[in-house]
Amino acid sequence: MSRILPILAMGFFSTLFGCNKSSDNSKGDSSAAEPSAFVSEAEFQAIRTKQTTMSPQTMEQLRGYGVTDESKLKLEYFFYTNTKEKAESLAKELAGRGYIGDFDVAASDSSQFVITGWTPPMAMSDEVVVGWTGEMCEIGYKFDCEFDGWGTNPNQ
Repeated sequence: MSRILPILAMGFFSTLFGCNKSSDNSKGDSSAAEPSAFVSEAEFQAIRTKQTTMSPQTMEQLRGYGVTDESKLKLEYFFYTNTKEKAESLAKELAGRGYIGDFDVAASDSSQFVITGWTPPMAMSDEVVVGWTGEMCEIGYKFDCEFDGWGTNPNQ
């Protein structure tokens, strides 16, 4: 009898329902031509803390499915932003790292874009995955995108 393993994901509900940010990115600026920053410095710090705290918890769940430090899995990643140009720039940066992905208008909020895809297989040690998570937060911030987390299927 075969058993279907779940895809474990961080930021899962945001992925289903869109980023928690308000659709109004003007922050009082009357110029509609230039959207405001999507991720502030304070938001970036909070996102990085949240994501690097959640990664070990997700790793603990993966251990229950037989994933070890030596296991190599592809990770699915999720980012959000407020312009097509930012989404495209981040997608190009990630493609340059060998990631397979794309971007599109977010399903739940047409004023946002979602950037998603898969990494090449990586070692599933806490050190590697937490380090990668912090790096994704920083890359997201560099391109004014919010890293919303990652997921994987332990049965790859």
